[in-house]
Amino acid sequence: MKFSLIICTYMRPKPLLQLLQSVCEQSVFPDEILIIDGSTDMLTEQILKDNPFQNLSYFLVSKEKRGLTKQRNFGISKVFQDAEIVCFLDDDTVLEKDYFEQLLNTYRVYPEALGVGGYICNETKWESVVNNYQAEINEFYFDGWKRKDGSRFILRKKIGLDTDCPPGFSPLFSHGRSVGFLPPSDKIYEVEQLMGGVSSFKKTVFEKFQFSTYFEGYGLYEDADFSLRVAKTGKLYLNTKAKLNHYHEASGRPNQYQYGKMVVRNGWYVWRVKNSKPHTADFLKWHAITILLTIIRYSNAITTTNKKAAFTEALGRTAGWWSLIFNKPKKDL
Repeated sequence: MKFSLIICTYMRPKPLLQLLQSVCEQSVFPDEILIIDGSTDMLTEQILKDNPFQNLSYFLVSKEKRGLTKQRNFGISKVFQDAEIVCFLDDDTVLEKDYFEQLLNTYRVYPEALGVGGYICNETKWESVVNNYQAEINEFYFDGWKRKDGSRFILRKKIGLDTDCPPGFSPLFSHGRSVGFLPPSDKIYEVEQLMGGVSSFKKTVFEKFQFSTYFEGYGLYEDADFSLRVAKTGKLYLNTKAKLNHYHEASGRPNQYQYGKMVVRNGWYVWRVKNSKPHTADFLKWHAITILLTIIRYSNAITTTNKKAAFTEALGRTAGWWSLIFNKPKKDL
C-alpha cells in the first residue's frame, strides 16, 4: 500500500527530529513525508536542512493556516495522488520499528476499515490476569488485563457515573474511556474514536470529511470529533501491535486556564457530535460528570505539588461550563 505521513508541528524542532529518526528505522518507509509547520521561528526549517530525510517535503504555513486542524487539512491537500493511506503522527512521538508495517497490515486483515490507530505503549503499566478477573474498585480490567484506575474513574464508579461502553466508544452522555484503556494484548480492536496523533485513514475518507476548524490552535478533542463522524459511515480499528511512545512535550501547549476552558467547551461539542439530541438522563450525566471533574481539579490545588496549574485549570473549566449557558459552541460539521 502506498501511504503518506503527515506531521503537523509547532515550535518543537528537537522532538520532531527524534520522530523522523525513528521513521527512518521503519521496516516499511512512507512514500512521502509532509511536515506542516506552524512555527513562528525558523528553527524547525533549519533543523530539517541540517538533517535531510528521504521523501520529505516541508511546508511553513501562514498565520491564517496555523493550528492543528487547519494544518492537517492543508497537509491532506498536498498528499500525492497515488496514496491509499494517510497517516498522522504527533511531533512528540517515537515509533517502534514495525509501526507502519503493523498499521498497514490492519487494512489487509480488515479491508473494510476506514481508519486504523496505533498504540501508545509507554504511558500505562498493565498486568496480565486470568479471564473474568474480578477487579477491585481501584482497578480497571479489560480482556484479560488490569491496570490501576484513575481517581476520577474510581469516584465515578462509586457514585454510579462510570461509562457503560468499552474503551474507544463514547456513551450517549460522553465522558467515556479513551483507546488508552485498551490493553497491550497484541490484538486489533474495533473502536469509534482514535487519537489523532497516532492515527491513519484511507485517503478516500477525505473526499467527504475534513478536520473541523472549530478546534482552533492546540485542537483539543479534534480527533474525537473527526473519528466519531467517520465511524458513523464505516469501521475504525486500533492495532495494539502498532506500537509507539508518546512523550508529551510541554512546548506548544496552551496555558492551563485556556486548556481547562477547552476541556469543557470542546467536550460539549464532541458530546453533541455523538448525541445531537440527548435525553434528559444523558444531559444530566454529562453536566454532573463535568462538574465533578472540575471539583476534583480544585481539590488537586490542595493535594498535588503543582497547585497553581490545577487551580488555574479548574478556573478555566468553571468559566467554560458557565459559558455554555450563554454561548454554546456552534457545530461545524
